[in-house]
Amino acid sequence: MKNIRAFFKRVQKKVELRRKLASFVSIISQKEILIGVGALVSVGLIVVLSIAFTINQDVDVVGWSEQQEDVIRHPLTGEILSGELSELPQVFGVMVENSADAWPLSGLDQAFLVIEAPVEASIPRFIAFFSEDQAVDKIGPVRSARPYYIDWNDGLQAIYAHVGGSPEALELIKNTFNTFDLNQFWNADYFYRQNSTRYAPHNVYTSSQLLSQAMDDQFGDLENPEYDLWKFAPDAPTSNPKSITIDWTEGTTYDIGWMYQAQTNNYLRMQGSRTMKMEDGAVIEANNVAIISTDIRIIDNEGRRSIVTTGEGDALIVQNGEVFLARWKKDDHDDRLKFYTSDGYEISFNAGKTWIEIVSSLSQVEVE
Repeated sequence: MKNIRAFFKRVQKKVELRRKLASFVSIISQKEILIGVGALVSVGLIVVLSIAFTINQDVDVVGWSEQQEDVIRHPLTGEILSGELSELPQVFGVMVENSADAWPLSGLDQAFLVIEAPVEASIPRFIAFFSEDQAVDKIGPVRSARPYYIDWNDGLQAIYAHVGGSPEALELIKNTFNTFDLNQFWNADYFYRQNSTRYAPHNVYTSSQLLSQAMDDQFGDLENPEYDLWKFAPDAPTSNPKSITIDWTEGTTYDIGWMYQAQTNNYLRMQGSRTMKMEDGAVIEANNVAIISTDIRIIDNEGRRSIVTTGEGDALIVQNGEVFLARWKKDDHDDRLKFYTSDGYEISFNAGKTWIEIVSSLSQVEVE
């Protein structure tokens, strides 16, 4: 952590330098208007902008951008589009287990956002988010709901696909939250069991086609979603890249690695000591990884967890080959989780896929 904090201080100094430079440019621009010495100021601006470009190249990563892009980006992935969308895409949030008994998994590699948190015995479980404009043939195995996943799901106004849930989660869905609930117990037509090669409870799957059908059949009167959008910026890979590992539980079965790939400026997911592969052989790659630290407690004899999802706390952002400290914020149950620099600037992500890891302490993370 000392190395991480030292790195963060260095980045903050460079951010401050950029701000001062931006102020200097602004002052020069005002003098151009007042004095009218266009030629002289133009030369000065060329020099200043050249310096600015050099400084920007040296900044490892700052996670935010003051420059407005003249491009249209997909609201969920940040991918550049040829034209604006008429409305925000509907999102599906699917509970996918990560028990070793369920491996290999399906569909996670295609999710635009995945949030990974512990359930009983500290075994990780995912909520994988898919946009209605995606085509994903197989997603799963699908497992049961937990309260904290509902909080992340509802921040995107997503249709929440799961197979049953903890008593607390089912009670919240029924009587407290306005979750768009798709419980396999009551909506079996939109799920299927792979009984030939899997055994319960590791054999329930769905697909984007089935989820879209459920949206039409069960949620046909849904209004257009109005979730908050993240900010996106062009990739800015560093010349001194770093990877990370996360000590998830005792032993190494569920330990996580995100290995930087310079050729693509993204991260390859490792689980245990090997590359994590899907049932169809696909690997998982992420353009951004965020690790948030929050309060995690065991609340019953079954080992179920209580995880604080609202408020704010420390985080690490991993992108462009760099790792830097940040703050996560989520004001209310149905607000979207967002990330900020320590001085309040919202962090911009690279276009593509993002994974969020939930831990009780950032000391579980090792930067390599």
